[in-house]
Amino acid sequence: MSLAPVLARIDADLPAATARLMELLRIPSISTDPAWRADCARAADWLVADLQSIGFEAAARPTPGHPMVVAHGGEGAPHLLFYGHYDVQPVDPRELWHRDPFDPALEETPKGTVIRGRGASDDKGQLMTFIEAFRAWKAVHGRLPCRITVLLEGEEESGSPSLVPFLEANAAELKAGLAMICDTGLFDHDTPAITTMLRGLLGEEVTITGPDKDLHSGMYGGAAMNPIRVLARIIAGLHDEAGRVTVPGFYDGVEELSPELRAQWEALGFDGAAFLGEVGLSVPAGERGRSVLEMIWSRPTCEVNGILGGYAAEGFKTVLPAKATAKISFRLVGRQDPLKIRESFRAMVRAQVPADCSVAFRDHGASPASVMATDDPAFDRARRALSEEWPRPAAFIGSGGSIPIAGYFKTILGMDSMLIGFAKDDDLIHSPNEKYDLRSFHKGIRSWARVLAALV
Repeated sequence: MSLAPVLARIDADLPAATARLMELLRIPSISTDPAWRADCARAADWLVADLQSIGFEAAARPTPGHPMVVAHGGEGAPHLLFYGHYDVQPVDPRELWHRDPFDPALEETPKGTVIRGRGASDDKGQLMTFIEAFRAWKAVHGRLPCRITVLLEGEEESGSPSLVPFLEANAAELKAGLAMICDTGLFDHDTPAITTMLRGLLGEEVTITGPDKDLHSGMYGGAAMNPIRVLARIIAGLHDEAGRVTVPGFYDGVEELSPELRAQWEALGFDGAAFLGEVGLSVPAGERGRSVLEMIWSRPTCEVNGILGGYAAEGFKTVLPAKATAKISFRLVGRQDPLKIRESFRAMVRAQVPADCSVAFRDHGASPASVMATDDPAFDRARRALSEEWPRPAAFIGSGGSIPIAGYFKTILGMDSMLIGFAKDDDLIHSPNEKYDLRSFHKGIRSWARVLAALV
C-alpha cells in the first residue's frame, strides 16, 4: 500500500484531527480523584466511539478502577499492540494556569504553535497521533495496513492498580508481536528517538532505632548511641571514592554499551555540562570516567531520596532521637536482579548496626530494567522511517526513568516494546500550562504512518 497518499491525507486532515484532540482534552479524566470517575468513563467511551468510527471492534472493559479501552482491527502480519493512557494528572495549583486547563486552545509562542491544556502531551495528544495515523490509512486504502490491537489505560497517572490483573486475565487476547508505546518523547526539537533501554527501580526505607525514647543530648550524648549517626555512616558508605555503589554484587548483570550504540549516543551531541548547568550544578557525581548520558541512561544508581530523624522544625532542640529513617532508591539496568540487590543491601546494612540499635526495612516496590531486542529488524526499519520524517536521524536511546508498562508487556505478554513518542522536555507535563507542540502532533501522526509502512 502506497504511503504518499496517506501522508497527504494526514496533512489535509490536520485541522479536523486537531479539533478531535481538543474534544478529547475537554473531558477532565483525572484518575486519582474519585470525583472525576464519571469523566474517566466518558473519556473511555469517547475513544471507543472514535475507534469504532475507523472500523475497529472496540469496547470499554470494566475494571475495579477505571475502564480499559480495547480495540481490534485489520489483518495480516505483523500484529502490533498500541498502548497509551487517557487519564490525566490533577490540575492543582489551578491559579497558576493561564487558562482553564480543560478548555484547550491553540496558542502562538516564540517557539511555534502549541496545543495548551491538561493532557495535551501526557498522554492524549500522544495517543491520538497513532489513532489519526490509523484513520488516514483507512481513509486512503479502505483498510488498516496490518493487524492492530489498541490498549488505552485509564489509571496510569494513579499507579495502574488494575493493569497487571487485566493483562494477566486477557493475555491471550492482547499478546502481539510487538508493543508500541507512545508515552515518551523526542531527544530534542529535531531528533526523534526510539527508547530501547529503561531502568528498573528498587525502593527501600530503612529505620534505625536506638533508645526507647528521644533523649536530652546533654544528659545522654556520648553515652547513648545516636541512630542518625548510625544511619549517616551507612549512607556515607553506599558509594566509594570513584562513585561506584558498594552494595555487594550490585553490578552483576550490568553490561557495557555496544560500539554501535555508543556511536549513536555520541552523535547526538549531548552537552553534559549544559545539562547540569540548567540546575545550578557543574560536576558529574556518578561513576568516574562515565559520560553524563551514560550515567542517566545506562548505568545503575543508588540515591538517598529523604532523611527523617530528630528535630527539624524552626529553632533548635538538643535532642538525641530514638529513630532515624532514610528512603533510598536504586535505578537498575541490564540484567540486575532487584530482589537479589534488596537482600544484599539489607545484609550490608544489618552488618553495620551496633548492638544497642535495631533496624527495620520497608520495601517500596521492585521492578527490573527493560532492554529491548534491537537486533530485531523491525527496530532498524522503524528508526529509518522516523529519520525520513524529521530533520535529524533517529537514534536508539535510553531512559533515566522507569516505564513499568514495558516491563509488564515483557513479563506478562512475552513481547518487546518499541517506545516512540513526540513530547518535548518543555511540555510541562504534570505542571500548570501543559502543552503539546502542534508540530509534534502533526509530525507524530506522519511518523506513525511511516513506521506502519516500514513494518508491513
